[in-house]
Amino acid sequence: MSLNIIENKTGNILELDAAGKIAPSDFQSLESTFQRLVKQYGKIRVLFIMRDFHGWEPVAFWDEVKFDLKHFGDIERLAMVGDKQWEKFLGVFGRPFTSAEIRYFDSSALPAARAWIESASI
Repeated sequence: MSLNIIENKTGNILELDAAGKIAPSDFQSLESTFQRLVKQYGKIRVLFIMRDFHGWEPVAFWDEVKFDLKHFGDIERLAMVGDKQWEKFLGVFGRPFTSAEIRYFDSSALPAARAWIESASI
């Protein structure tokens, strides 16, 4: 699996660690976890870590679009962590599609991304 889904102990934070290419099966796992957390906490926060990330398989990209449209208002805050210019662009590209506050962090700033995603104020 190219997407590791980790539930944070604080409850409303979901950590997604992506490597390689995201496959359609990754979205099946993500959807059930995401829906359960949203039902339990309302809006949630997502820490999306890209490690040697190569994007999406073609069908998985369409799954991503459908997932994003469905959960437009369910994310309060999104921290994106990566080390490639195109990964930084994903954060800018996604802003019109969500009401979430989005910030991009270089991979060396992962502790800062975690601190921001966990902080109480927006």
